[in-house]
Amino acid sequence: MADPFGFLKYERATPARRPVPLRLRDWNEVYEPFSEPETKVQAARCMDCGIPFCHQGCPLGNLIPEWNELVRTGRWDDASERLHATNNFPEFTGRLCPAPCEGACVLGIGDDPVAIKVVEQQIADRAIADGNALVPHPAAVSTGKKVAVVGSGPAGLAAAQQLARAGHEVVVFERDGRIGGLMRYGIPEFKMDRAVLDARLAQLAAEGVRFITHCAVGIDLSVTDLRRRFNAVVIATGSTVPRELQVQGRRFEGVELAMAYLVQANKVLEGSPPVAALDASGKHVVIIGGGDTGADCYGTALRQGAASVTQLDIHLQPPMTRHASTPWPVYPLLLRSSAAHEEGGRRVFGVNSTSFEGEAGRVTGLHLVEGKRVGSGFIPSAGTETHLQADLVLLALGFVGPERAGLLDDLGIDISDRGTINRDDDYMTNIPGVFVAGDAGRGQSLIVWAIAEGRSAAAGVDAYLSGGSSLPDPLVPTAVALR
Repeated sequence: MADPFGFLKYERATPARRPVPLRLRDWNEVYEPFSEPETKVQAARCMDCGIPFCHQGCPLGNLIPEWNELVRTGRWDDASERLHATNNFPEFTGRLCPAPCEGACVLGIGDDPVAIKVVEQQIADRAIADGNALVPHPAAVSTGKKVAVVGSGPAGLAAAQQLARAGHEVVVFERDGRIGGLMRYGIPEFKMDRAVLDARLAQLAAEGVRFITHCAVGIDLSVTDLRRRFNAVVIATGSTVPRELQVQGRRFEGVELAMAYLVQANKVLEGSPPVAALDASGKHVVIIGGGDTGADCYGTALRQGAASVTQLDIHLQPPMTRHASTPWPVYPLLLRSSAAHEEGGRRVFGVNSTSFEGEAGRVTGLHLVEGKRVGSGFIPSAGTETHLQADLVLLALGFVGPERAGLLDDLGIDISDRGTINRDDDYMTNIPGVFVAGDAGRGQSLIVWAIAEGRSAAAGVDAYLSGGSSLPDPLVPTAVALR
């Protein structure tokens, strides 16, 4: 049983961030180490609720009170076993997930919630350091069935690992040069060191998962050959079609998509290419979009030596504490600041971009107006027009669905009104034997939802190929976050 007084004795604490002047000189992860005693204290704040709403906040169904208690009592190996029972990649989610579980924590009704994400990462990192978490678990018996997974992001990798452990022969196709999807090329190194990703990929390879890079399925490998060679296919290509900003001057040079900028920056860090075509050094950078991708651009631009960085958010600045419109246990509306936001630059809320200006075909600035976001529209406030200097504008406005040309069109996949792939209760599309997991079917979402979908889609594939499945199936395709 949990310490019944832990939440009364201890305050919430999280790892300190490295000093700003130091971390702006490198691309290393921003957080200082968190000790074992500190982690035990945070785990002790968990009340082991009779009805643990954190389970409902987490789409993976992570057994949070169980592994908190195991950490509190020093049973780290058991904690790792319970954590990995529901999450293939806790070292990823511990770094990258915004922790909807904490928004649903019962302690959060009247106090700061348990630092669940911190405990999760410490369990995972300790298990990896001890050599326990990455021990391969290859299947004892092969089914003789072959499965193609198209896309190597968190949904695709989770599906691939589950299916390989069930005895199927799994091949993951990635159109880029290295495996990992947006975890490799869309997430800056200061949020997750690539060695963390590479270590887990080595485990998958040791379990029999085969990786093929530089292969865009539907182009480099025809759909006809794909279906001929594999008994089932999992589409895990993500939601990669960007939401555009249709205003005057959009086509000026220097008005770029945020993801194109991040991908180039991350590829440069891996040495290919040696220099990025898009670089913020010496430039006045404006980021349009207030989400995580915008914050990733923010920290990247500062490390590249931008002259200034400004992030624009169409929404009004949220409050410091949970807004009444998002009562517990739903994910709270409140002001969130990433590590990048304390490193310099500024954020501007409640503004809309109306046009860009430029000289000789290159952007030199943009025009804004203050106002209020209402539904899908924006109500401007009269007399609030303003102007910003800009040499580089990055559009971080989200994504609207998967790319259709090639794979989806050639397969004849049904697309929903939202631009996502339709699927049944087993994650199968309208094409028998073709399944979908992650943002391609759900729409733009969080890493924790992608992993959960990958696990559930794997159960659907396994049942399709074997007539039944004992793989965990944590999520129905129509599930949504607590709201």
